Amino acid sequence: MDLPLPSEYTGTMSRAFVNEDAGGGESVGRYPLPERTDPDYDRAAARALLRGADQGDTVGAEAATGYYWGDPTLFPHVERILAEAREDGDDRLEQLAARFLRGPRRRRT
Repeated sequence: MDLPLPSEYTGTMSRAFVNEDAGGGESVGRYPLPERTDPDYDRAAARALLRGADQGDTVGAEAATGYYWGDPTLFPHVERILAEAREDGDDRLEQLAARFLRGPRRRRT
């Protein structure tokens, strides 16, 4: 049974419910990566996750790389990135790499 819509119904949605940053699959293009079989893939994925976190797009970087934030598989690469960031004085990259190495945040129950 279809109910009639109020006459003032406009068919538009409040901007509060619109996520313009959702991306809809565009994240892969924002994070250029070598083929998954390339030996440098994990290193590139680690850098992409850190870049995504810096840009506020961790979810997009995770989708593009196939890895989640804090994935222990990437620790050796992130540890090297952390050392480079310290050597270069890149405080922001150092902060992100250190945060990655602490692993994913888990909700307390």
